[in-house]
Amino acid sequence: MAVPETTPQPMPSESRLWRAVAERDAAFDGTFWYGTAATGVFCRPSCASRPARRANVRFFASPAAAEAAGFRACKRCRPLAARSAVAERIEAVARYIDAHADEPLPLARLAARARLSATHFQRVFKAHLGVSPKAYQDGVRLGRLRAGLKAGAPVLEAITAAGFSSTSRVYGAPARELGMRPSAYRAGGTGETIAYACRATALGPLMMAATARGVCFAQFGASEEALTQQLAAEFPKAELVRSPFAESPALEAWLRAFEAHVAGTAPRPDVSLDLRGTAFQIRVWRFLLGIPAGEVASYGEVAAGVGAPRAVRAAASACAANRIAVLVPCHRVLRGDGGLGGYRWGIERKRALLDRERGVRRGTLAAP
Repeated sequence: MAVPETTPQPMPSESRLWRAVAERDAAFDGTFWYGTAATGVFCRPSCASRPARRANVRFFASPAAAEAAGFRACKRCRPLAARSAVAERIEAVARYIDAHADEPLPLARLAARARLSATHFQRVFKAHLGVSPKAYQDGVRLGRLRAGLKAGAPVLEAITAAGFSSTSRVYGAPARELGMRPSAYRAGGTGETIAYACRATALGPLMMAATARGVCFAQFGASEEALTQQLAAEFPKAELVRSPFAESPALEAWLRAFEAHVAGTAPRPDVSLDLRGTAFQIRVWRFLLGIPAGEVASYGEVAAGVGAPRAVRAAASACAANRIAVLVPCHRVLRGDGGLGGYRWGIERKRALLDRERGVRRGTLAAP
């Protein structure tokens, strides 16, 4: 979703959480869980079991947190089972926003569809999807704007069709998500100069491309020709400059450092990155940059790390959308069961990168 950066909302006060448990309020199902120290069991807020003593109750933001604290799932309310009715209502509202993103959608109107108060709906929506309803709607609109611009629609027509009320809304935060002004995006990168070069590496042909802001493309492929076609498809009307490195003096140094890193003889090069994606994708990619070499995280841990613990599929999609191989280390993200999962540039490359990094970490491969 193309949305502005957001800060995760804290859970309600402990007194409010306790009231939800005491009232068995199903509206809070899926937003927090509680454990009872006397039984070692954790439940949904709506669980029909006999109420626990308040002194024995602990609150958790996720089932994983409850399990990590040593609690087991209640067999009566099945807190690990299918999504709660509230979660289903929230997802139904999200689909409604998808279909009506070009209309004004007041918070009260959306909350009424979810059968929740406006304040509670805002918090629950963000807890489930990682962004506010307004930010979600802006993301849908930006997706429509992208599609319209790529289809060749005039800029003003595309802006209006996407549902933006004025050009100022587009030339602000959404422009940053496009990575360029809408008119340049519609023109396929017209006015941008992108320098690129291709090298043979230990993991196959690699093409790296950079704007004045930093690396915007680093991908493995079958051949230089195939990689050039991929780059041109992403920026069809940008000025693509293939060597020498005069257009981007840093590119040669970055490539050499990248080759050494892939070969296992140097750490990840500290290069400038021109990240282009939605705000959620960029949050995920920035989180990936913080995973040390030789270590891994699950898609669930990535989602939790960006403040959207329920957005596991969205986190996986953000990893798959990464255009900057190795420098943005999506190869360090595995399935929850420890399996390799997918990788845009092939499972064998992912396995090789992880094996090499772990070898350096253990000292069985030469470190720089």
